Amino acid sequence: MEKLIEQFSLGLFFWQLILFIALVLLLQKFAWKPILNSVNEREKGIKNALDEAENARKEMQNLNADNERILKEARAQRDTLLKEAREMKEGIISEAKNEAQVQAAKIVEQAQATIEAEKQAAITDLKNQVAELSVGIAEKVVRGELADKNKQTKLVEELLKEVTIS
Repeated sequence: MEKLIEQFSLGLFFWQLILFIALVLLLQKFAWKPILNSVNEREKGIKNALDEAENARKEMQNLNADNERILKEARAQRDTLLKEAREMKEGIISEAKNEAQVQAAKIVEQAQATIEAEKQAAITDLKNQVAELSVGIAEKVVRGELADKNKQTKLVEELLKEVTIS
């Protein structure tokens, strides 16, 4: 019986081996190719996705670098514009100060000219008054001299008392 069991086991083993080989061949022909193809396609898809992600990462780095460069340029432009604006402001203030000084100098010069003109007018007026007084005195003196010598002396003394230049 042991021999029978041993022969049966051997036969069973043999048929199991043949069935296993047949199953492997059938699986290889019908199942493994589609499974391997789908695994390969999946692997290619994952590889493509990883490549695209790497490209996107590189592109993001380039964009970040561009953004930093643009920000740096914008800051430089801003600083330049602010510097130009400050210089322009200082120039305008300086120009306004200079113009104000020129205007003030003109006003002072005009005032001095006006004062000088008024002074000359006053001197001229004073000279005219002195001339009129002198002519009046001379006229009175000549009249008095022609009339009487005592009167002439008395008249000159009175006129001198009246005419005192202050």
